[in-house]
Amino acid sequence: MAHARAVPAAAADGRGANRPALSRAMVLLLAVVCGAAVANIYYAQPLLPVISRALGVSQGAGGLVVTVSQIGYALSLALLVPLGDVLERRRLVTVLLGLSAVAVLGAAASPSLGFLLVAIAVVGVTSAVAQIVVPMAASLAPDHQRGSAVGTVMSGLLIGIMIARTVAGVLAQIGNWRLVFVFAAVLMAILAVVLRLVLRRVPPSENTTYPQLLRSVLALVRTESLLRRRMALAAVGMGCFTVLWTASSFLLAGRPYGFGPAVIGLFGLAGVVGAAAAAKAGRLADRGHGRRVTTGGLALLAVSWPVLAVAGVGGPTGVIALTVGIIALNLAQQALLISHQSAIYRRVPHARSRVTTALMVSAFAGATVASALTAALYPLVGWLGVSVLGLVIALVGAGIWILELVLPSPAEPLAAPSAADDTVVPAGRPVGAGRVSSSREEIGCA
Repeated sequence: MAHARAVPAAAADGRGANRPALSRAMVLLLAVVCGAAVANIYYAQPLLPVISRALGVSQGAGGLVVTVSQIGYALSLALLVPLGDVLERRRLVTVLLGLSAVAVLGAAASPSLGFLLVAIAVVGVTSAVAQIVVPMAASLAPDHQRGSAVGTVMSGLLIGIMIARTVAGVLAQIGNWRLVFVFAAVLMAILAVVLRLVLRRVPPSENTTYPQLLRSVLALVRTESLLRRRMALAAVGMGCFTVLWTASSFLLAGRPYGFGPAVIGLFGLAGVVGAAAAAKAGRLADRGHGRRVTTGGLALLAVSWPVLAVAGVGGPTGVIALTVGIIALNLAQQALLISHQSAIYRRVPHARSRVTTALMVSAFAGATVASALTAALYPLVGWLGVSVLGLVIALVGAGIWILELVLPSPAEPLAAPSAADDTVVPAGRPVGAGRVSSSREEIGCA
């Protein structure tokens, strides 16, 4: 039944308590789509030394491939992902997957670094479809399944990133680095067709103009301290993640290891272990333990860096330290992302695509800065130096979280204003005190 005012918190996202559960097969398909899409911007990481040699550029210049992909991804998060609240999402996702296939083929055909950078930037833009799928899964799932569904889809995202490294290494060893991108293009095309056939239409949750939609994102950031702090923590986590995976390719390709791309890619499997284990974080969030997940994730993030630093010694000790550190850091990063999303999705249930935009723009801004710093510093300070950089970033995150524990942000669900207003109900106002919403989901319409 439609209401003439903002609905109570329990139904703020559109009858979430009564919505039928998502099938396990559909959750897994969304996880695969999410992982495969975001993997496109990570295939190049273990191949940086190979690409640099093939195109006749320095390692520092080759490292720009990662930086450019993340810039494109961050821009898309800011400008494209909010459309998930105002467009029919099945069509939006499948169109972006098709465009991604074309862009990845362009990367495969690149004759020079300049051409490759342009193609990879476009790949980064289209790969943001992964961050449209995550809030879409949250909207499709009923309340009791939401944390678990988001946890599974986010685990798919991180597992996709890790498997991307392994697949890239093996395919580059069999053929060359261009074969990796041909494989990615075929996978994108297949997933676009499958998703179009099996996913039902997902109606938009808001009826507003694009400029108003973007202004509402800024309004949410301006008024919600919980969102701002989670954004800062997301930047910290993704920064540590990027420092590890950008620098580890150079570490393993040079002294004292001298591994080829296939062996370098295999280390991504250690990250899969951490990502798969972190799926439990979503279930913990469903049970009300999200803050404990965040505390544990930040502690593990900081502890992982002293362990990773030992990898610089080489030999079996270095391999073991690198493997354990990868598992720990990836477990921490995945658990943190799930806890951030669970917290902000509960706080702002009517604008999940928009708060995802804010969170992930911050995360990948952190990743972009971290990748640029790592590419510039590694030739100067080596593995130990970038390990110190990672530890400093992790400690900054610990400081932000201590502030949250001492002065906690409001966490109760926020009343749902219209995105047509670039205002947000102030943190102190009670739920239900907001203005009338134009959102179809919020007023109970399918």
